[in-house]
Amino acid sequence: MSEIPAKATEQDGPSGDARGEAADDVMWQSSPPGSIYDYIRVASFSIGPDGLIDQWSLRAERLFGVSAEDAVGKDPIEAFVAPGLRSSGHRKMAEILDGREWTGSVPFRAPARSGEPGAGSAGSAEPADAGGPAGSFEGSEGIAEVYVMPTETEAGERAAVCIVVDVRVLRQIETDLAASQAIFGQSPFGFLLFGTDLKVQRANRRFAAVFGGGVDEHRGRTVHDYLPRHEADRMAAALKRVLETGDSVTDMQIVGPAPGSNERRHWSINLYRVHSGSGRPIGIAGLGTDVTRRHAAAREAAHARRNLALLNEAGARIGNSLDLETTARELLDVAVPGFCDLASVDLYQGLLDGDETPPGLADGSAELRRVAFASAVADAPFPDGGQPIDVGAVHRFPFTSPCADALRAARPRIVSAADDGSASRLTGGLIQSTLAVPMVAHDTVVGLAQFSRTKGSEPFGERDRALAVELAARAAVCIDNARLYRREHERALILQRSLLPPDDPEASGLDIACRYLPGNAATEVGGDWFDVIELPGHRTALVVGDVMGRGLRAAVAMGELRTAVRTLALLDLEPAEVLSALDEIARGLGDPSGTQQATRAARQTRSANETDLSEVYLATCVYAVYDAVTRRCTFANAGHLPPVLVEPGETPLMLDVPPGMPLGVGGEPFEEVEVELPEGGLLALYTDGLVESRDHPLDEGLKAFVRALDDPAPALEDVCDHVLNTLDTHHGEDDIALLMARIQGLPAENVGDWTLARDPKSVGRARELACEQLRSWDLEPLCDTTELLVSELVTNALRYGEGDIRVRLLLDRTLVCEVWDGGLVQPRRRRARDTDEGGRGLQLVGLLSAAWGSRRTPRGKTVWFEMPLPESGVEPMDAAEALLSLF
Repeated sequence: MSEIPAKATEQDGPSGDARGEAADDVMWQSSPPGSIYDYIRVASFSIGPDGLIDQWSLRAERLFGVSAEDAVGKDPIEAFVAPGLRSSGHRKMAEILDGREWTGSVPFRAPARSGEPGAGSAGSAEPADAGGPAGSFEGSEGIAEVYVMPTETEAGERAAVCIVVDVRVLRQIETDLAASQAIFGQSPFGFLLFGTDLKVQRANRRFAAVFGGGVDEHRGRTVHDYLPRHEADRMAAALKRVLETGDSVTDMQIVGPAPGSNERRHWSINLYRVHSGSGRPIGIAGLGTDVTRRHAAAREAAHARRNLALLNEAGARIGNSLDLETTARELLDVAVPGFCDLASVDLYQGLLDGDETPPGLADGSAELRRVAFASAVADAPFPDGGQPIDVGAVHRFPFTSPCADALRAARPRIVSAADDGSASRLTGGLIQSTLAVPMVAHDTVVGLAQFSRTKGSEPFGERDRALAVELAARAAVCIDNARLYRREHERALILQRSLLPPDDPEASGLDIACRYLPGNAATEVGGDWFDVIELPGHRTALVVGDVMGRGLRAAVAMGELRTAVRTLALLDLEPAEVLSALDEIARGLGDPSGTQQATRAARQTRSANETDLSEVYLATCVYAVYDAVTRRCTFANAGHLPPVLVEPGETPLMLDVPPGMPLGVGGEPFEEVEVELPEGGLLALYTDGLVESRDHPLDEGLKAFVRALDDPAPALEDVCDHVLNTLDTHHGEDDIALLMARIQGLPAENVGDWTLARDPKSVGRARELACEQLRSWDLEPLCDTTELLVSELVTNALRYGEGDIRVRLLLDRTLVCEVWDGGLVQPRRRRARDTDEGGRGLQLVGLLSAAWGSRRTPRGKTVWFEMPLPESGVEPMDAAEALLSLF
């Protein structure tokens, strides 16, 4: 305690002894740091009988800023009171010295003395410890609350002891108390004051309102009374650290339930150490703010950002291909694990098969095929009841299952583990929540997407439902587009394959092998085609073409051009003439009126609107006619890649055939090139898909193709396989057509060739030569019929033809007889009337032969007929019956 200056006298007697004994029982000690005197400014001094200061304490020195040697012996009224108040001050001093106590407020002014060590100020609000100065505020004015107590000296004279308190410091303390009370009583935030034992010393009303009870009921509690153990341990450690180090804690996040509720609440805690006036730590102050809404808003914002990112990723990754399975996997790649832990996609099997309205589509009971599955959990089955469904398996959902209900209503369903007991048992309680989302495209449900979250993940909510619907809708549109494309691709492929020749086409004097590889499912079908056409006289037309463009239109255009080629080939036109006619046909394919305007003048007169509506069909084609008797082949090319010829023992070479313009361009004639093909040689016709891709330029592909044909294998099928395996044929960017033919000319002993003069005797001579040749070939059963038909054709040549007559018999898979002459008039078959004596010769030829016809030659014409061989099993018509049938 601060000492009060006073003069004590010893008193003898019993009372004095009693007081001495009592004094012996008292332990005298100084107040510990943090006492009330550290906060208020209290000073004491004494006034002698003469009204002058006779004792001056250290606290008085700090309060008034005057040292003891300057204060002792001075009149306090003259020294510290303003001149205007001194008269009243002297009156009061006289009353005090008369023995009256007095309490009141007195204005004072500290003398202006600078440079004094230990000077203080009555106006300072800062506390000072008992042993040091509070600051220097010389010449300041203040108000002191003075308590004057009369005393007596040893001589019995009246004196006084004065206790002085700085009023301004008291007012500051009052203000601080009011602010503290406002914080504790009116603050919207929870406020706690912990002692050094980490127990609650004080709590405000806001804290008590949250955690229940009155304010005083929280005294003595610890953080373990409010928080779960792991959070309470974390909070206690933070309190201890703040108390020991003095480092404040800002925005410490604490999670726990509010009393009487299981709802998780989030608080932001700020901690700082509280000190006494002497600087001694006396506790920790804690300010808590409920930030649950802020966390919820942040979580909502994070979910919104995640959803937006997922949608952006879905837009970038889903639908990059026209493959159903790939598109379904792209959806699951986006959803797992960013949106869910497991996911699957099931599509209606009927829709995949091309059936637009499969049975059971309306009630959700139709068959589905699982096309994709993804899981972020190792070895986890998918919760759809029953046994786990493998990718590619066909299944049905039970009629009463949530998935079937979602398909029927075309609305998403959130299925909890409790809603689907069979699924919960199947997965061993692994699944917590499942979203069954119908995949709807163009108002048609094409399948079902399931998204599941395992226990430990947040269950699905309405926000997740909306995101899942959007993801499924995007994927459904892409899957439906892929389905429609696949359907069109398959139809075009079926159409294209139906228009191609059989797998093993046969030709006279040629060993044929062919390959056709369509592009992959991600690319539309192209217009590549090839054909092998048998012509009269054991000749063969080889055709390879490519319609520019893709899809069903290209396939249809290819079919029209192929049909036109076969028709023109049967007219026995020259290769250049065939391509010229095809060029006119190709230019008429895109005419909006559906008619082929073949003449240039007619095309020029078409209106501008018709020109805009017309489509351009372009195609490349190489057309070759091979004669097995002469082994000569005539080529014509319309912008196609050159044929490749491999002679025995020689390096492969590309034939120099003028390419010409593609079909559909028009305006330019086509040139022909005739080449004699060696026996055993190899001829290859192909399309650009075999030798060109994005990774391999055309020049490199042609060189690789030529190298692949070097030293070919004996078997032609093996040569085709070797070429396809050597070249880059798996790119799938374009169709590939490959037609290969090994040259096998007709042997000379299988050819009978005679030239006859224009003489009636030549008819009999022709019959004799034909019978002799047939007997040499062991074909005597055909002699009678052949003699009759040869006689008819030679007679017609004599009557209607010109020049010498040439008769040729050709033996291969059939027997062919040709009669040549120099006349240009083509024979025309007509039906003779009953009264006509002639005109039945060509009818007889048509009845007795398998086929007959005529063709132009550079020097006239050739009339021919074909007979089946006896070993073919075809029974020829009896000549007598044929003659009788004509009448």
